[in-house]
Amino acid sequence: MNQRSTPGALLLLIIAVAVIGGVLGTSILPRYFSTPAPAQTPPPAASPAPPATSTPPLTVPRVVEREESVVISASERVRPSVVNIDTEAQVQTFFGVFPQKGAGSGVIVRQDGYILTNNHVVESAQQIKVTLLSGKTLPAKIVGTDRFSDLAVLKVDSPEPLPAAALGSSSALRVGQMAIAIGNPFGLGHTVTVGVISALNRNIQVPNLVIENLVQTDAAINPGNSGGALTDSKGEVVGINTAIVQQAQGIGFAIPIDTARAIMDQLIRQGRVVRPYVGIVWGGDVDANIARQYNLPVDHGVIVRDVDSGGPAAAAGIRPEDIIVSIDGAAVANWNDFIRALFNKRPGDTVRLEAVRGGSRRPFIVKLAERRQ
Repeated sequence: MNQRSTPGALLLLIIAVAVIGGVLGTSILPRYFSTPAPAQTPPPAASPAPPATSTPPLTVPRVVEREESVVISASERVRPSVVNIDTEAQVQTFFGVFPQKGAGSGVIVRQDGYILTNNHVVESAQQIKVTLLSGKTLPAKIVGTDRFSDLAVLKVDSPEPLPAAALGSSSALRVGQMAIAIGNPFGLGHTVTVGVISALNRNIQVPNLVIENLVQTDAAINPGNSGGALTDSKGEVVGINTAIVQQAQGIGFAIPIDTARAIMDQLIRQGRVVRPYVGIVWGGDVDANIARQYNLPVDHGVIVRDVDSGGPAAAAGIRPEDIIVSIDGAAVANWNDFIRALFNKRPGDTVRLEAVRGGSRRPFIVKLAERRQ
């Protein structure tokens, strides 16, 4: 006999199935059939630091690049102001008169065409030509010369302003600092060489003249560099190249720009340099070693080798072998001190010199005259 389910029993069966399914789906089955979440990957272990070594890692030496940039910057600043100077003179020989050509360098010091150079570059020249960095050539005339300092000033006419160099100061120069020489060696044109300031206050003997208080440098200076610029690392002119020691290497000389500027100003203003004249011939400097060696009563001063007859010193009573130890109360250590003390004096001024003679000090009043070329 078949039994039929009543509607109420069927409803209870449906409810029971739903409850059991919910429990299985939310609690029991996920334990066996759900996809597991990905495992968290642990962070990688830190690499051990390399063992310390005594050798530092290889690096690029920045100082080389800095030095190069300094030289490049200074050269680019000054080169437009440095000119080539070509001269021509008529020389009398046994066979007649022939032209003699020469070459040197110069520095434009004013935009209106004034150029500073050496006296020996333009001495006796009848024709002078100046070549700018651009290649443009201009005729030049001599404004004034001074053989005692080996300086000269030229003038060129130009329709446009010329690139004037920045003039620095030579009073603060220090031995060992960078020096850059720019000039026209052997007529090659604008050439740059680099070295250092090797010494200060050097004196050199040239024919019939002693040039004093020069700057020594090992920046290569060759024939044709004369009159060119010696600059510092800022690109400011600190000297005018003037001479070399022919049989040596790396010994060149420049006129300090402070001296050159003072001479230049006089040459531009009046065409000549007015120099006070004392009338003594330098016989050497006294220092502690000389004083001990010759049993001198002082350890500083300037020895008078000779006195020009009719000169101011002779008129004041100064004699050969006197040792000048002061000017106007300021001690004189050497010939450079003596020259510097007179530099700002004028002909007609009087100075009080103190000299040692026979172990005693004596005062002398000297009225300065004008030194002639």
